[in-house]
Amino acid sequence: MIRPFRGVLPKIARDTFIAETAVIIGDVEIGPRSGIWYNTVIRGDVNHIRIGSGTNIQDLSMLHVTHKKDADDPGAPLVIGDNVTIAHSVTLHGCTIENGAFVGMQAVIMDRAVVGEEALVGARALVTEGTVIPPRTLWFGSPARYKRDLTEEELERIRRSARNYIKYAEDYRF
Repeated sequence: MIRPFRGVLPKIARDTFIAETAVIIGDVEIGPRSGIWYNTVIRGDVNHIRIGSGTNIQDLSMLHVTHKKDADDPGAPLVIGDNVTIAHSVTLHGCTIENGAFVGMQAVIMDRAVVGEEALVGARALVTEGTVIPPRTLWFGSPARYKRDLTEEELERIRRSARNYIKYAEDYRF
């Protein structure tokens, strides 16, 4: 279901795969070659959500934002870069996920947290409000903590995951 909120309709690139059971509401923009998988909810009602190109939001994920209190307070929008993998059942709330990052299954990332470029957040991790995860690092646990820098092999697996999901989305679209 794709529906407006307060007169604002989501803007979705024509070649993006949207599963029939996904729900996308309000001030949401999704770039080309992305995939929004089954039973995902993307609710841009009280702030905006921006999703880049070649990004996949996998089944049962929930994306939301924090409202703007006034003209001087931007609240916490949700911004996801290009070629990002958001695994199954992830909760993203008012955070920033930079290009090429990978967020593992059932992870939760809270307001104003930033996941750096090509960083990996492990399954079931809790990234607390305001945490900044540097590029190309591995974080896991609850609360999430730095474990180590990623190896070149791990970075290539993250990149391959994004490429695979672009292909899966193309297969489902046609």
